[in-house]
Amino acid sequence: MRKLIVGNWKMNGSLAVNAELLAGIRQGLHKVQCDLGVCVPFPYLAQCQILLEGTSVVLGAQDVSSHAVGAYTGQVSTRMLLDFGCRFAIVGHSERREFCGETDEVVADKVQRALAGGLTPIVCVGETLENKEDGRTQEIVGRQIDAVLRVLEDAEIAGLVVAYEPVWAIGTGKTPTPEMAQEVHAMIRTQLVGRIGDAGKGVRILYGGSMKPSNAAGFLDMTDIDGGLIGGAALKAADFLAIASVASARN
Repeated sequence: MRKLIVGNWKMNGSLAVNAELLAGIRQGLHKVQCDLGVCVPFPYLAQCQILLEGTSVVLGAQDVSSHAVGAYTGQVSTRMLLDFGCRFAIVGHSERREFCGETDEVVADKVQRALAGGLTPIVCVGETLENKEDGRTQEIVGRQIDAVLRVLEDAEIAGLVVAYEPVWAIGTGKTPTPEMAQEVHAMIRTQLVGRIGDAGKGVRILYGGSMKPSNAAGFLDMTDIDGGLIGGAALKAADFLAIASVASARN
């Protein structure tokens, strides 16, 4: 399957910075042979929709409401995101689990709503440093995945993107070895195949957690790592394109 590289800008950007970043990405797209996306803050969806028009870069949001419409001040629905050409929505990122109190059940509800509304959810899972040191990585990640799988039909599961992001490696400079990441990806793959059979082999599982040009090849060479959810390196066009180039060579 084609590798997928998605940038998560987090709470970064401005009109001027975004324009410069996307101009740089556009200039290098002729060298990219993988699938590419960017998930941007809500206020910049309109700007980015315009700047990405006519390109192969897919636009996404960093969250989505579990509600379709109504009195939910501050929340953003699938329908609103579709109005701006979004196709992806990150769901259950560790920062939202930690800072916004999102439980496995809340994440599962958002995944359901995203799929029902026509978006592809990028479902984030991952363990904390404490979980890792206690030897609970597979338990925690398995539980997070299972919470989502329990509420979905088989055909819906086949439409997911999963992103494994060890919390202890996000923005810390600490990075698991590719073999360590592959072990968790293989476990996730086993869960997917166990539920939906061979269709589970086609669900893309991304690695996130300090992927950068210097280490991308090691991760993307692993059997069950189908791309990356990129944080800091997605804020520099040259770095983002360099990772995309590595992924392109492995399609």
